[in-house]
Amino acid sequence: MTRREFITLLGGAAAAWPLAARAQQPRKLTTIGFLGTSTPADLSKRTAAFVQRLRELGWVEGRTIAIEYRWADGRDERFAEIAAELVRLKVAVVVTVGSAVPAVKQATSVIPIVFAISGDPVGMGLVTSLAQPGGNVTGLSSQATDLAGKRVELLREVVPNLRRLAIMANVGYPAAVLDMREAEAAARLLGLEAVTSEIRRAEDIASGLEAVRDRADALYVCGDPLVVANRIRINILALGARLPAMYSSREYVEGGGLMSYGPNTADLFRRAAEYVDKILRGAKAGDIPVEQPTKFELTIHLTTAKVLGLTMPPALLARTDEVIE
Repeated sequence: MTRREFITLLGGAAAAWPLAARAQQPRKLTTIGFLGTSTPADLSKRTAAFVQRLRELGWVEGRTIAIEYRWADGRDERFAEIAAELVRLKVAVVVTVGSAVPAVKQATSVIPIVFAISGDPVGMGLVTSLAQPGGNVTGLSSQATDLAGKRVELLREVVPNLRRLAIMANVGYPAAVLDMREAEAAARLLGLEAVTSEIRRAEDIASGLEAVRDRADALYVCGDPLVVANRIRINILALGARLPAMYSSREYVEGGGLMSYGPNTADLFRRAAEYVDKILRGAKAGDIPVEQPTKFELTIHLTTAKVLGLTMPPALLARTDEVIE
């Protein structure tokens, strides 16, 4: 080999090295930010449904997408901090629930935001309308305020001598306040006396229940991340106070609560994945209409009913989607 041929060969190899190095580098994955308002354990079924639907749509974690999970542990004061972190990570979309959306909107007006659950997204100012959300936000409404009357009616079926209803709500959570007002209105329509127990922190729960235990025949708990994170404690205290309790979703009943009625939350997170799919394929969040639940479920814990000395009406049990024993 001549000196010229050697230099030519060496130069060609050197030129090829950067190309080979680039080919070996892993492809950068599209990143989804997930702001969980409670804990991983609390939201495990919801996140599993979300990830499974993404996979069905061709978005496989670790292969075509990455998901950055952040957990607020039921502390809404952490929302802004987490939102800012996800923005710094330059995620392609943020998935969360309605209570955290204001903090994410404050952090970014560009990154699309999908809420999997929101009690009243228009009333809370998250979107302009259900049909035309506008801005960078869209998602699914849980119709929480529309269901308050149904929940009170179901509770009265279980507690036939119901005269006084205690309503517990985290008044720092706008959707819970709306739910509380709707529950109060429903109670009045049914001729019930409503007493409220307003909380803001986990430390308020015990004293809040103690204040109403002798003034009520049953308890209506307005759902929010704080009470989800403290649901077992609430269930124990309600049981000790001999208060049959109605909740907004099955997670509370799985933790020992008496009964719940509301949208299938896992299905809402599954459908949230479809919103993410559309956005990752080029759709604008503000152009995708907010949808409402299609699956509702009534869940009853029979063991808790027996402890409280309640007999479930056969007609009610026939309408129940799941009975836990």
